[in-house]
Amino acid sequence: MTPTRRPGRWVEVADRTYARRYTELDQTLGLVVGDERCLVIDTGSDEAFGAEFAAAVREITDLPWTVVITHAHFDHFFGTAAFLPCPVWAHTRCRDVLVESAEQIRGAWAERYRREGEDDLALLLEAAQLVLPTEVFTHRTELDLGGRAAVLLHPGPAHTDHDVAVHVRDTNVLFAGDLVEQGAPPSIGSDAHPATWPDALDLLLQLGPDTIVPGHGDPVDAEFVSRQRDELRELS
Repeated sequence: MTPTRRPGRWVEVADRTYARRYTELDQTLGLVVGDERCLVIDTGSDEAFGAEFAAAVREITDLPWTVVITHAHFDHFFGTAAFLPCPVWAHTRCRDVLVESAEQIRGAWAERYRREGEDDLALLLEAAQLVLPTEVFTHRTELDLGGRAAVLLHPGPAHTDHDVAVHVRDTNVLFAGDLVEQGAPPSIGSDAHPATWPDALDLLLQLGPDTIVPGHGDPVDAEFVSRQRDELRELS
């Protein structure tokens, strides 16, 4: 059975800066293309998902890629094997969480898929190789893609304690991971920090982004993120 989430579709949000949209989980992955390298932002929930995304990236560019994982929720990292060999960036706590909890996360979501009648997705998730980050940072680091830079930022505890946003300064696009969601309320799980989430969004808004690409849903503007920040503040 072919998973219903494929294929994805590209949205070019700025010059050589792309969001790839999927029906499954309303997920959005990212791609930033420089002159010498490209940056892949999250990889999907299993290797078949990752392979679809990798093939789609190759339709746009044949440059060597680097992967960044925005946080350690299964739909953002279990597709990474499809991109190997390459550097894989994440926050240092993300790597710790993957070491400690990835198999528990895998099992819980595979069970959920089976309860929902999605046995094909459960099997794909169970077969996916866990790839740990090879490069980690704590607060901020800058990746040179050749002719443009991508800045990886950790704005503080929010959706998790290790969220990473990616700021493409020359296009003023911000890939926010699940710090921002469009089409549904922000997901406040057991590992979330709702009291400090609004402060993290304030730090991202101070960058003055023109376009924000959420981890789920369509690209939004700063006004949308401001409203979501205010809604989160009312909950805390």
